[in-house]
Amino acid sequence: MDIRPLSDDYAVSPQIAPTDVAAIAEAGYTTVVCNRPDGEIPTELHANAIRTAAEAAGLKFVLNPVVGGAISIDNVTVQADAMMNSTGPVLAYCASGNRSSIVWALALAGKRPTDDLIAIPARHGYGLEPFRATINQLAQA
Repeated sequence: MDIRPLSDDYAVSPQIAPTDVAAIAEAGYTTVVCNRPDGEIPTELHANAIRTAAEAAGLKFVLNPVVGGAISIDNVTVQADAMMNSTGPVLAYCASGNRSSIVWALALAGKRPTDDLIAIPARHGYGLEPFRATINQLAQA
């Protein structure tokens, strides 16, 4: 498991396994968000397997599959709701953490400076510069 914090209350990670959930709970996360579609991964890593482990550990689980290259406003809204309604820190995962970083930045458009929303994920190797215009558009909305 490779947890990469983007803020005090939101971190991203590459794909997790059900066996990782206990450590996630012990680390203080209260919500797990799956941003990876099941079609990309083997059955043992499907969302329902992670959901079962998360709920057994007392964590809230949110399914928000993000298709690379096809992020929707619904994805952004679900991510924002998960972040806002969490009782503590959120851990979001996908294949690498990139999509989870993108929907985080889009959900916070207008609430934090665009430069920060791009620079913070960049520290972890995520290139959000191509989303600058979209972040700025959402900030204006």
